[in-house]
Amino acid sequence: MTTQQINPTPPLKGIPDIRRYFHKNEVPLYFISATNFNLLGADEWIKGFKFICHIECFDGLHPNVFSPKEEMPHDEFQSIEDINNYLLMHPEVQNYIKLRSKDGVAGKVMFLMFDEKTEELAEKLGLEIMFPPAEMRTFMDNKVNTNRIAEKAGVACVPYVLSKVKNYQDLGKVSAEKLGTDLVIQTPFGDSGHTTFFISNEEEYDKYAEEIEQEEEVKIMKRINCRGSAIEACVTKHGTVVAPLMTELVGFKELTPYKGGWCGNEIFPDSFSDDIRKKARKYTQLFGDQLRQEGYKGYFELDFLIDQDNGEIYLGELNPRVTGASSITNHAVFALADAPLYLFHILEWMDVDYEFSVKAINDRWARQENSDSWSQMVIKHTQNTIEYVTDAPQSGIWHMFDNGHIQFDRMDTHRRAVESENEAFFLRISKPGDYFYEGADMGILVARGRMMTEDFQLTDRARSWIAAIHSKFSSNLIEDKREMPELIGSLTK
Repeated sequence: MTTQQINPTPPLKGIPDIRRYFHKNEVPLYFISATNFNLLGADEWIKGFKFICHIECFDGLHPNVFSPKEEMPHDEFQSIEDINNYLLMHPEVQNYIKLRSKDGVAGKVMFLMFDEKTEELAEKLGLEIMFPPAEMRTFMDNKVNTNRIAEKAGVACVPYVLSKVKNYQDLGKVSAEKLGTDLVIQTPFGDSGHTTFFISNEEEYDKYAEEIEQEEEVKIMKRINCRGSAIEACVTKHGTVVAPLMTELVGFKELTPYKGGWCGNEIFPDSFSDDIRKKARKYTQLFGDQLRQEGYKGYFELDFLIDQDNGEIYLGELNPRVTGASSITNHAVFALADAPLYLFHILEWMDVDYEFSVKAINDRWARQENSDSWSQMVIKHTQNTIEYVTDAPQSGIWHMFDNGHIQFDRMDTHRRAVESENEAFFLRISKPGDYFYEGADMGILVARGRMMTEDFQLTDRARSWIAAIHSKFSSNLIEDKREMPELIGSLTK
């Protein structure tokens, strides 16, 4: 008697097979976060993909967003990780995951941010996290370590030193000879400009001395005349898939209270010179290949700084995860024609063999005819006030009239339905009953076309949309801040 040979499942060969595989997916897949902003539209590419969110941006109208209805007692949230851990402990969420389990398999999950506690809670629920371990991500998210990885990869960084700083005089000793006195200091962790300090004298240093001196090591950089840019990529077993380079909106006072704070992106053809685009793609592939050697796989984003004085491009920072730019990357024409970047990320965790040409994808995505023009702006409360929100605009498609006023037009779940530059998709973050505080996310606006001029200033159209969205919010000033709970920072990046 001979043993019957069981043929292994044949590998997926090329993009059509990969797309079909996800359309037929039977594994429960989740994105758990404060909102579904970062992976908007993933449910349309992947059967069985659901969002579990703390903030209900769509008032219950999104078919694939689950948000627990009852508030469970909890400590005040200090981070997005706290929100995710709360969700994983919530009975309604646990029951939802249990009911959707198939053959005893709870499924797989992605997070914007997570920690070791998140890993423990997910394991208890039988969920596999589709990211490298939190310990590895934390190591790589450290801005000091990012530069060390870049050095090994051969990726250029802004001239810098890594050092402990004891006081302003000590700063001069470690930096003056190599970097001069006009400096940018970054602490190891922080987002959207919160922990990036611009220092040219002792008075400026003293404002941030406590935050700088408490760190064992900080990154001290020469201050350059630069423009920000961002690029997203994915480390796969076949190489690093690289999306096109995007501009960044940074530090606009109409959008963010933080100098150097990220507040949006643009993607459009010929956004940079051919030389800059080629160099950014090359650096991103080198960095991704180095991440793979370090044991990392999956989605990541790099911020690049383009020196306006000498035309050089330098690495700014690494985000080893999906980011606030992910939504704009994954809805661009190049991604819709092949597959969104997050599909390659998830594929690495799907226990299926696959083949595709990374070179062919990267070559297609590098061609400018495969890019269209979109912008997104993250609108924050920029005043140093505490206000109770009494009314807020709903998520969906809004129309702007010639006089600058806007009107809600129709419900939709992401930007695809925006038909012209007189329309925009708005994702509401702050809702009635929430509080505005300095830096609170009000919402995200996504529109066709550019929101910045050629010299990187906000366009009149951008300012009109910002003012119009603000006009749709109503709030009452809170005089006694002792009434306020502790509040976390950005929920988007």
